[in-house]
Amino acid sequence: MGEQAALERVTEPVTVERLVGDLRDPGVERGGTLLIHSSLSALGWVAGDAQAVVVALQEAVTPAGTLVMPTHTPQYTDPAVWSGPPVPEEWVKTIRAERPPYHPEKTPTRGMGAVAECFRAYPDVRRSDHPLYSFAARGADAAAVVDDHEFSYSLSDGSPLARVYERDGQVLLLGVGHDVNTSLHLAEYRADLGAATVIREATVERGGDHVRVRFEDIETNTDDFADVGGALESRHEVARGTVGSAEARLLDQPALVDFAVDWFEDNR
Repeated sequence: MGEQAALERVTEPVTVERLVGDLRDPGVERGGTLLIHSSLSALGWVAGDAQAVVVALQEAVTPAGTLVMPTHTPQYTDPAVWSGPPVPEEWVKTIRAERPPYHPEKTPTRGMGAVAECFRAYPDVRRSDHPLYSFAARGADAAAVVDDHEFSYSLSDGSPLARVYERDGQVLLLGVGHDVNTSLHLAEYRADLGAATVIREATVERGGDHVRVRFEDIETNTDDFADVGGALESRHEVARGTVGSAEARLLDQPALVDFAVDWFEDNR
């Protein structure tokens, strides 16, 4: 969506003050742990762009709370299997050898949206060391949420998703759908699905050195995430509101994950 379309979605600029008020309507908790997935363009024309959204989210949870966002870097996955779009086969070896190593303070997100990209570089934000599926957090429990993110089984109980679960966190879908709801990955790992394991590799920067890491994981699949989200919403009340011009859905993350575990086992 372009800037003209964003202007046309609202009758006045979307400000930090308005965003904070709008976030209260669905029930964003002061002092809570909030995992956010967002679309800046869906909010309408925001005065201050992504920075204003980050400020508003921080004010909504207050300094006693913790903001969490996925800051994934799929540019470090295996280029041989890229499909959106694929790269020429003769490029694969060069890409693997020449891309700079992942570093949590330097490496930009890819496909995570403008708000997450702004947030990951914000002062006092901590970002996990995972070269493919990192998360960033800011606030009272930031270190506890993102530190010690295990490389193997990237989005399982050794991940920040599980730390949000342990804190009875909330998931905010801000102008986006369940197809990007990363908490459903935690349910994938917990469900008894007999998923095949794979070995992944990436290069990370440690102490100025380039280190190649290998770790075991499973093949995840987001194709039915919208279906499981729709099933949840058909059976359980989900808090909704309008933030700027975006539809917002606020979910209890442990309840979401527990529901999805059962749904995956019954439907996959």
